[in-house]
Amino acid sequence: MDTSKPTFLKVLGNRDALALGFGAMIGFGWVVLTGDWISSAGTFGAVLAMVVGGAIMAVVGLTYAELTAAMPKAGGEHNFLLRGMGPRWSFIGSWAITGGYVTIVAFEAVALPRTVEYLAPNLSQIPLWNIAGDEVHLTWALVGAVAAVVITAVNIRGVKMAGVIQTFVVLFLVIIGLTMLAGSLTGGDASNMAPFFTGGTAGFFAVLVVVPFLFVGFDVIPQSAEEVNVAPRQIGKLVVIAVVLATIWYAGIILVTSSALPAAELVGADIATADAMGALFGSDTMAKVLIAGGIAGILTSWNALLLGASRLMYSMARSGMLPAWFGALHPKYRTPVNALIFIGGLSVIAPFFGANMLGWLVDSGSPNIVIAYALVSLVFLILRRREPRMDRPLRIGGRGRGGLIIGVVSVALCLGLLSLYLPGMPASLAIEPWILFGLWWAGGLIFFLRVPAGIAPGHDAEERLLARLASRGE
Repeated sequence: MDTSKPTFLKVLGNRDALALGFGAMIGFGWVVLTGDWISSAGTFGAVLAMVVGGAIMAVVGLTYAELTAAMPKAGGEHNFLLRGMGPRWSFIGSWAITGGYVTIVAFEAVALPRTVEYLAPNLSQIPLWNIAGDEVHLTWALVGAVAAVVITAVNIRGVKMAGVIQTFVVLFLVIIGLTMLAGSLTGGDASNMAPFFTGGTAGFFAVLVVVPFLFVGFDVIPQSAEEVNVAPRQIGKLVVIAVVLATIWYAGIILVTSSALPAAELVGADIATADAMGALFGSDTMAKVLIAGGIAGILTSWNALLLGASRLMYSMARSGMLPAWFGALHPKYRTPVNALIFIGGLSVIAPFFGANMLGWLVDSGSPNIVIAYALVSLVFLILRRREPRMDRPLRIGGRGRGGLIIGVVSVALCLGLLSLYLPGMPASLAIEPWILFGLWWAGGLIFFLRVPAGIAPGHDAEERLLARLASRGE
């Protein structure tokens, strides 16, 4: 394909990039899943799982920070793996993280009507069909579908507009969180937090395995690297800062929610965090304010991960791994318009599969995300050994063994996390998520087979890949 076409506009600053990464991570999961976490592991068990999970993501984030500073190009993982492991491994890692992003974009399209229904109990009208015991209604599904069209249109019009909206919505979300904290300090009761630990190791792992899904988003910062107008070293630092902030957010939400109501009441709650907010302030209105925060979380995650997924597909098309159609930039707004339309189209369809799709999407996306993280951690090690003189504006762990230790620990943690999803493990996945996972990779196999074998990794791997494809008339 023609690599001389116009590229992205550098219009995002420090605040915009941090808002993208942090906002992507604090999406909607904390609104609907917090009660389940407390029920599974207890208050402190759930907090411990989040802190451990956040530490794992922070170690992975360190490898991303160095690689992003060294290769600030749209597509993040795609470029790291292309240089360090070659085109075919680059495709596998890129397809994996894209699958994780797409599941979250679809998740948000289903989560929005689920949240709006809390404010409008009569939302579900005109029944369509029944999927896995859940009756899908036209009016309910249309809320998610219409929102998908709007958010896709905003992203097509330019990353600056999307970034400005992201920043303001994240600020609103932080205000909601601080309000909930204030309510806990004045109206919470520490006795409600009991039991502190429950469920044993199975309960702990049940919370830990959702961490990759919850924390995916810091890697959106590398995806938008060509649109960030800050120094490469600073881009890398923003990755780690975003992970730390998200860990504090999730741990804080668990503590505040558990202080509001006894665990037995949280288990039976429709949306535990909303009921907790209402209890802390003794007001149904405040419960609805929390739901507004949930909607804000949906929008931040949706917006950021739609941006990230579209840049990945654009980068894969630019390298010839996907059809050139996905690599088209809008002539005016310079955004990957076709990739955005494709992903937006999937999110339009998702709400018509009903609310049960929420859990399936969470579970099917998580293994994809961990696969990508493991490969990035591995390529971090490979490039440290193969290209010790590569320009690294941000060198994690210095020039000695510190960086290698971080890379080895990151690979081991990712592989350990990935094993938890397998059958027979404490937090193994049900059949429906594996079906979605399999369908994604079945589609990927079609494109994988068009990537030529035998092309060595290196800084010019993309050029050699395009030359090989051109010689084959592709």
